[in-house]
Amino acid sequence: MARNHLTSSSAVCCWIPLFALRCEAARRPELGSRPSALVAPDDTRRVWQVSPLARHAGVKPGMTVSQAIGLCHTLLLCEADPVYYDEQFARLLSALGAVSPVIEAPELGRVFVGTDGLEGLYGGPERIADAIKCGVRSAECGISMQARLPRHSPENSAFRTPHSALRVGWGMGKFVSWVAATRAKPGGAVIVRPGEEGKFLAAQPLAVLPLDPDTHRRLRLLGLRTIGDLAALPEEAVVSQLGRAGRRLWRLAAGETAERVVGREAPEPITAAIAYFSPVAERELLAHALEQLIERALRHPRRAGWRVQVVRARAELEHGASWLAEATLKDPSADRDRIAAPLKTRLEQAPPTGAVERLAVEFTGFAPGTTELQLFARDARATARAGRRRALRTAVHEIKLRLKRPMLYHVIAVQPWSRIPERRYALIDYEP
Repeated sequence: MARNHLTSSSAVCCWIPLFALRCEAARRPELGSRPSALVAPDDTRRVWQVSPLARHAGVKPGMTVSQAIGLCHTLLLCEADPVYYDEQFARLLSALGAVSPVIEAPELGRVFVGTDGLEGLYGGPERIADAIKCGVRSAECGISMQARLPRHSPENSAFRTPHSALRVGWGMGKFVSWVAATRAKPGGAVIVRPGEEGKFLAAQPLAVLPLDPDTHRRLRLLGLRTIGDLAALPEEAVVSQLGRAGRRLWRLAAGETAERVVGREAPEPITAAIAYFSPVAERELLAHALEQLIERALRHPRRAGWRVQVVRARAELEHGASWLAEATLKDPSADRDRIAAPLKTRLEQAPPTGAVERLAVEFTGFAPGTTELQLFARDARATARAGRRRALRTAVHEIKLRLKRPMLYHVIAVQPWSRIPERRYALIDYEP
C-alpha cells in the first residue's frame, strides 16, 4: 500500500466552540441577546447546541425540548440547517488549506492543521499560529467583499461571529494541540513547546482525555482528578484496569505519544441533483430518488477507475431548512445498492423535517479501483460486460492452448418437458 505523505507530527488545533450555533447567530443577530438552542438535526425532540445564556438557565445539550422550555421559558429554539453549517465549515477548511496542505477535520468546528516544514515559510510556532488566524480572517474579508446582500440572507458571511471565538493551540501531536486550544482565550493561542508536554498536561482535568462515561466514572472512583494523577500511576497498572485503551490513555497523559495529523487529498467531488417543482415528503419517493442520483453519479466519467468511500446526501427543505446525511463506507464500493444503503437507513431513522425541494447526492471520497472489481461492478454495465468478455476470451484461449480442446460449455434447454432428464438440456461449446 502506498504511504500517505500528507502527515505531520506537529499540529495546530483550530477550535470554534458551538460552531453551528454561532453560524446561525451570524445570520440571526437576535440569538445573541436571548437564550437560544439548536434542535438536533437527527432527533427533533432534543436540543443539540446550547448558548451560554441558555446553559446558565440550566439547559443542557441532549435534553428534550419540553425539559429545556420548562427550565427556560424565554428559550429561542432554532431548527438546524446542517447544509448551511457544512458550507461555512468548508470555507474555513479552504482558508486553512491555503496555509498547509495537511488538514484533518474530526468534527464540525474543530480542525487539525499539520505544521511540519512550515517554519521555513512563516517562522516559529507563534508565527504559524498568526498565519492561520490571518488566513481565516482573510477568508472572512473575502466573503464580506461579495455583492451586498440582506443581513439575514443565507449567503451572508457566517465567519464574523465564529472567527471572534476562534481558539488556536500548537503542540506535538493532535492531543496536546487540542488541549492547548481548549485553554486558549477567544481569538488567542496557546503554544506548548517540545519537551513541555508532561508539565502542561499534568494540571489538566481528566475530561480532556478521549474517555467514555464508564471509564471516566471508574477513574473518578479511583480518586483521579487530573491528567497528572493518571500519568503518575505505573503504565501496566492502568493497562490491567482498562486494557488496551488504558495504554493509549496513559501514554497520552504522560505526553509519550504524539498522534500525527493525517491529511487527505481533496478529490473533486461528483454531484448529481434533482429539483422538485412540487416539494416531496414521501420517504419511498425520496429513497428511490437517492438510488437514481447515485446511479447517475456513478456513470460520471471522472468516477471511472475509482470506488466510492464517502457519500453525502443533501436536501433543501421548505421554509429554508435543510437535511444532511453522510456515510463513510467501510469497504469502498461502486455498487449502487451498497452506497445507497446507509443513506436510506438514515432517511428511515431521521427523515427530513419538511418537504424536499431539492435533493443532491455527492461523492466526496474515493479509493482506487481494481481490474477484478471493475469486472463485476454492477453499476458500470457497459464496462463490466466488455471486461467480462475480454477476461473470458483470454481464459478460453489459454485452456485451448493447454488442453488442445475446448473445456467450456453452455447449457441450453432442448426438451424441458421431457420425463427423461438427459433429454431436457444439452451442452454446447461456449464461445464468448
